[in-house]
Amino acid sequence: MPKTLPSRSQIDPKYTWNRESVFATPADFDQEAGAIVASLPNVLAFKGRLAEGPATLADALKAMEGLMLRAYRLYMYASFSSSVDTADQAAAAMNGKARGVFGRVVGAVSFINPELLAIGEKKLRKWLKDESRLEIYGHFFDDLFRKQAHVRSAEVEEVLGSLVNPFSGVETAYSMLSNADLTFAPVKTPSGDLLEVSQSTISQALSMPERAVRQSAWESYMDKHLEFKNTFAATQAGSIQQNIFLSRTRKHNSSLEMSLFDNNVPVEVFHNLIDTFKKNLPVWHRYFDIRRKALKQTEIAPYDMWAPLTAEKTDVSYEQAVEWIVAGLQPLGSDYAETIRRGCLEERWVDVMPNQGKYNGAFSAGAPGTHPFIMMSYGENIFGVSTLAHELGHSMHSYLTWQNQPSVYSDYSLFVAEVASNFHQAMVRGHLFKVNQRPEFEIELIEEAMSNFFRYFFIMPTLARFELETHQRVERGEALTADNLIELMADLFAEAYGPGVALDRPRVGMTWATFPHLYMDYYVYQYATGISGAHALSGRILRGEAGAVEDYLGFLKSGGSVYPLEVLKKAGVDLTTPRAVEETFSVMASYIDRLEKLVEHR
Repeated sequence: MPKTLPSRSQIDPKYTWNRESVFATPADFDQEAGAIVASLPNVLAFKGRLAEGPATLADALKAMEGLMLRAYRLYMYASFSSSVDTADQAAAAMNGKARGVFGRVVGAVSFINPELLAIGEKKLRKWLKDESRLEIYGHFFDDLFRKQAHVRSAEVEEVLGSLVNPFSGVETAYSMLSNADLTFAPVKTPSGDLLEVSQSTISQALSMPERAVRQSAWESYMDKHLEFKNTFAATQAGSIQQNIFLSRTRKHNSSLEMSLFDNNVPVEVFHNLIDTFKKNLPVWHRYFDIRRKALKQTEIAPYDMWAPLTAEKTDVSYEQAVEWIVAGLQPLGSDYAETIRRGCLEERWVDVMPNQGKYNGAFSAGAPGTHPFIMMSYGENIFGVSTLAHELGHSMHSYLTWQNQPSVYSDYSLFVAEVASNFHQAMVRGHLFKVNQRPEFEIELIEEAMSNFFRYFFIMPTLARFELETHQRVERGEALTADNLIELMADLFAEAYGPGVALDRPRVGMTWATFPHLYMDYYVYQYATGISGAHALSGRILRGEAGAVEDYLGFLKSGGSVYPLEVLKKAGVDLTTPRAVEETFSVMASYIDRLEKLVEHR
């Protein structure tokens, strides 16, 4: 009989997210959705009045922020509810309602920025001094006037704001197709059992020791995506077209420029990363060859990249994982570490276990006034520990931001988000290397490290190259089809893997369809800059540099009150140069050296 995942109702509640801490019941959600819509006139009453004076402006900003926060909590609750069970139709309906409410709120507050620009920077600077409630908005106003050339009239901004809900349809269609509608053929294990292949279990299947199982699981997974290649291509093209529409409407030179401009990141940062990645591809090629030898195979393929290099596997319960993570993060202080323990074991921040219909992947989500929740499918091994540590990095970033910043700066950019998550993994890994030096355990740790590097420092830069080329093709007026997307992806991976890896071009060329990240334009490159910043900052702490802990905690507490590149410079890393990326390739190379010696001395 096939091994099936439990239904959502079969999961022990202690391993589910604390949804009742946000809304006690779905009826409370519905009541708040209606109350938010009823509150729209309270904000719209300020439309056309912001120039009346600093007191009126302070009142308007307070009303706007309060309403936006309520809408975001509503959206987060509904989205998270749907993510843990994408087949739950009630949750899907709730998610649609929340998107609609959120879109109405964004449209209602869209008059704010055009009216602020009309008041003018000089007068607003004076008002900052005249009205104490406006003092916190200094950076907000700086950023607004930096973006002035790309803010349109109040009427256009209202239309753009109202596009949130209709534009979400493309990503929703992708998610439903990928997570709810696709069913994959199970694969047979050597014992004769059938192993279920799903979005929640594909990683487990690809880490099986039997190569035939890995290959069959990978082919089952990719073939189903290939079966729907035209639908996936349509949603991908639709997402890109939306981004280019917005970039042209906001008068940017390119979609890349628009996406990076929002965080005040020059396009050179993106290109530096890609150029440094391409320069260091021989480091990856060496790793692939060592992995092939360690597996005792004549050739290596993409589905071998997660194959275990040691038969000894450490079973790690969720509770043990929490304790290891807490121990690894003790250098940041007992308050930091105990907050994590309490969140994981008492306050139910984490939706832990896999279940039928659960969203593929893992993420952290929340809002001021809620816990910084985590959705994941925990595997009881070193890789599960790593994923949990990663998402807790995001959650602690949010937690400390919400504790230390006003609402206007309560969010932070995606650019810095991946620093905090990868920092956690580097710190926990460093701790585990110290406390357990058994060769087989070290190999496990290196496998986890290289798996993480493979995703964030190999797959993601390759996807970033794909993303750049696809956007540029549409900007040139060229069409995107399933076949030319597959061909492009296969070409990029052929270069990245090098001649030592055997490629099945149609299947590897479909990789783009397996990443929802591509529906957040120019997001994936930030995994690579993030892991670079993370290793630079964790290295300072692991080496015991004076002030490194305080600098890092200051970075987490800053939220959105400082531009991303500036806050990272204050913490001790400059991502405007290739140095951090080069340093991280050196860290990775040291793991490869260590692995080679461990494998040779078996």
